[in-house]
Order: sequence, then C-alpha cells, then structure tokens
Amino acid sequence: MVELTRIYTRGGDAGETSLGSGQRVAKHDLRVAAYGTVDETNAVIGIARLQTADNPDIDAMLARVQNDLFDLGADLCTPEGDARAASKQEGALRIVAAQVTRLETEIDALNANLAPLSSFILPGGTAAAAHLHLARTIARRAERLMVELAASQPLNPAALQYINRLSDHLFVLARHLNDGGSADVLWVPGDTR
Repeated sequence: MVELTRIYTRGGDAGETSLGSGQRVAKHDLRVAAYGTVDETNAVIGIARLQTADNPDIDAMLARVQNDLFDLGADLCTPEGDARAASKQEGALRIVAAQVTRLETEIDALNANLAPLSSFILPGGTAAAAHLHLARTIARRAERLMVELAASQPLNPAALQYINRLSDHLFVLARHLNDGGSADVLWVPGDTR
C-alpha cells in the first residue's frame, strides 16, 4: 500500500518526473503521456459514476474499471524488464489476462440486451452515457500513445489488450445507459447539408 505524507516534492519543478523504476524522464516523455492519459480516462469515469449511483451493478462495474486503470498506470509507469521491480518479491504490478477477460464477459452480457446498431452513434443521450463516450475517446487516445510507445519499447501485451477492450466496454455501457440503446443519438449522414 502507498502512504503519502507530503503531496508536493518539488522534484518535478524542472520538468522531469520519476518512473516506477526510479529513472528520471521529461514530463513530456511518451510513457508519461500514456499513463497520464489513462489517468484522464479514470477521472472522466469518476464523473460518470456520479450518475450511476442508483444502479449498484453498473457503479460496481465502473469502480472495478477505475481500480484497473490505476493498475494500468502502474504497469505503464514501470518499464518492462526493470531491475528494481524484478528484485521485489511481487515484481512490478502488471495488467493480467483475467482483467481483459472480465471486460469481455461484461461487454458480451451488456451487448446481449442492446438494440442492434443501424447507424453510428453520436456521443450523447443520458449524462452518464455522454461522460462514458468522453471516457471512451480518451481511452482511445491512451491506446494510440501506448501503441506508439510499444513501437520503441517493450510493453505488456495484456496492457494493450486491456485499453483496447476498455473503449469497447465504455461504448457498450454507454448504450446500455441510454435505455438499452433506444435513447442513442444516431448519426444521419449528410443530414445538415
């Protein structure tokens, strides 16, 4: 467990931050951008949860996702093959296949009750759905950053699978919260010409 007694350290005042390995990198480093964008996704899910308190199953689902996103941030913060993490008995915290499988199971269960899609969906509908659509787009940005990072550095394959599946999960959950898809806002191609 992490214990924070001081919130500011002044260590980042010159534009650098520490990775989980202890290595100092620029705050604009691709790895930092990736886990920062994962954190941004998590924050928007927190806003969506303000509107799901009356649905304990959905709220619990989103709470699990939020915890997973902290795991994902920890995974990204500690480069693969880090000697410091390897020396610890538990090693570095990594996303595992079971977390990806849980998302897939939830996607399948939610999607089974949705009206079939006849068009692309515009982000909107209920407040919770709109916030989940926003979280979905931020998760896609995190995924793009992670894929770019993986092109130059080893990255946990389960982490990439998780973020890819998460955007699908958030899309299906937004539809579920839009009255099973009946309150989805559909795109009408060329309608505003």
